[in-house]
Amino acid sequence: MNRSQKDRSIGRSLQEYLRGIAGGVMFSLPLLYTMEVWWAGFTMHPLRLLLYVLATFTLLLGYNRYAGLRCDFTPLEVAVDSVEEMGIGMVISAVVLWLLGQITTEMPGSEVVGKIIIESMTVAIGVSVGTSQLGGSNDNDDTGTQESTPFLSEDSDLIGQLAIATCGAVLFAANVAPTEEIILIATQTTALKLVGMAILSMVFGSLILFYSDFSGSQGFSKSRGIKTIFGGAIVTYAIALVVSAAILWIFGRFDHTGAIVCLSETVVLGLSANLGASAGRLLLQ
Repeated sequence: MNRSQKDRSIGRSLQEYLRGIAGGVMFSLPLLYTMEVWWAGFTMHPLRLLLYVLATFTLLLGYNRYAGLRCDFTPLEVAVDSVEEMGIGMVISAVVLWLLGQITTEMPGSEVVGKIIIESMTVAIGVSVGTSQLGGSNDNDDTGTQESTPFLSEDSDLIGQLAIATCGAVLFAANVAPTEEIILIATQTTALKLVGMAILSMVFGSLILFYSDFSGSQGFSKSRGIKTIFGGAIVTYAIALVVSAAILWIFGRFDHTGAIVCLSETVVLGLSANLGASAGRLLLQ
């Protein structure tokens, strides 16, 4: 992964695969241990599973194009790497689920496949991030890492920033969305607290992007005008809300639920997703 075939040595390729496996496990282990995700694997409608796979593949294409790979990679190479990462994600998920006793030979094939698919999509994103981000300085130099630039600036690559922020939001939100706690908080909270969560999410996002001095934040901290900060916070939070709503729908959290509760769930999960989207724009590139 992350190298054209002609440039790969066996040792370098092995290192990249091992980094990908480590990243996949590190970023998705809570999801692999979550009971609600195991249930979703055999209760989710096949159409939702298919949409989940397609959405994940699209995210991998975007991440590998704008952050994980060198800029001279062809679309075919990006697609091949994305398919590889999904395959590794499925293998990791199958092995961990088997070790945890959550897939057995006595289970129906549809249940086994559903569990592996629902778990492996987030694992695949972790594989992609791990492959490109867990390497040493030499690897980073090879991949042509570019300096971060804020949203709404003339030099900003908007599509790339959207892809990276979305991947960060998914990595954070997917580990929380399937749990019963999201529904519990959403049904017990008040409108005032929801507004407070939304404001807090944007404040945290702005702090991470513009004032944290995290690795990769230099491009953002150079521009701290009100318009840039406010615009960046709004766009990042919007991504977080869209990702939150999509993941909650995938896991069936909107089924037979009123619009107000759905909105509450989205805002509650949006706090986690926004942290991931903000951090992702700094750390996942």
